[in-house]
Amino acid sequence: MEAAEVTVEGAGLEPGRVGAAVDRLLDALEEVDRDGWYAALEVVRPWSKHNPRLVGEFAHPGAIRWYLRRELRTLLSQGADVTVRASRRRLSFDDPDFFAALDEERFDLRAKKLFLFGPERMALSLDRLSHYCGTPVESFQRYVLFTNYAMHIEAFRERFPDAVGPVRENVQMPAWHHQAEDGGGVSIVNIGVGPANAKTATDHLAVLRPDTMLMIGHCGGLRNHQQIGDFVLATAYLRADHVLDDVLPTTVPVIPTPRLNMFLLDELDDRRVPYRLGTVYTTDNRNWELNQQRPLATMRAARCVAVDMESATIAANGFRYRIPNATLLCVSDRPLHAEPKLAGEAAVFYNNSKRQHLEIALSCLDRVRREHPGGLPSQDLRASDEPLLSGE
Repeated sequence: MEAAEVTVEGAGLEPGRVGAAVDRLLDALEEVDRDGWYAALEVVRPWSKHNPRLVGEFAHPGAIRWYLRRELRTLLSQGADVTVRASRRRLSFDDPDFFAALDEERFDLRAKKLFLFGPERMALSLDRLSHYCGTPVESFQRYVLFTNYAMHIEAFRERFPDAVGPVRENVQMPAWHHQAEDGGGVSIVNIGVGPANAKTATDHLAVLRPDTMLMIGHCGGLRNHQQIGDFVLATAYLRADHVLDDVLPTTVPVIPTPRLNMFLLDELDDRRVPYRLGTVYTTDNRNWELNQQRPLATMRAARCVAVDMESATIAANGFRYRIPNATLLCVSDRPLHAEPKLAGEAAVFYNNSKRQHLEIALSCLDRVRREHPGGLPSQDLRASDEPLLSGE
């Protein structure tokens, strides 16, 4: 039987009752889901002149309970009316209509809406995220680190011995989670090497609406005065990864979130470690040195400071899906200066760099958590006609 409709009127709701009202709405959303329906959330915002009513559908809303709690609390506190109801019967993965419903071109990411994703897209991404990472999606936290080396996972587990990880062996992109109340901890995902995995991970992670995505990988240093072990803080990207060209033209500027970069820069300065700011060239060719004339000409023209295989992909999907993101790399080789990545030297570098690299990223996230508990300001992530939940 279809669950009953639940409405909460924010106007006149006493501040002390907002939390209980939000929990009532969240419980209703999850009840609808348990009954086999997509849950619909309708928000009426009397202060909005052009878009007072927004509606969204959700699959498995319990996976983003922390996010919905935060956003609904804000909406009700501002005087919005919020209604939860059953929308339509949930489609199974083997339903012929399910595949067609996944097409983002049918669900315009730029249009005014309550949530960026349709419920079919959300359901598939949650399932695939669990499959690739080996952990329940509910384990993911608000702050996410990406790496392409197991050594960062090792350092993370040393730093957080209570972190929970994959429940089975041989997963493609293993994730570990230091959990905290309301998703306030940190997750780390080993996405492996290459832009295809970076796209896959961020495509699916986006439905969980994390507050930040930080890439902490390695790169080839391109400047004369860089040394092995120096850091690179990306200020822009050259996208030669190609995996998102069809959905986000390379003519669209993609940069890291300025506030995250500011926090990382402060941390680098406080620790007095060597670093370089600049453009990172992200390629899909692991052996670009074998056909180097064209990429080298592009790197030199753009004054690139580093080359890698994942950073621009994560940043581009962060831009598409309105997720604050930044990149902090560590120079592991210098391909233009007769210092290629060799097995012996690489092992020493990895052992020396992994803890410091992780600690810088974690300190940055601590500052985000402390100064922006409600999430980083989002006005630089979307245009005025594409809000998420409590945005105007």
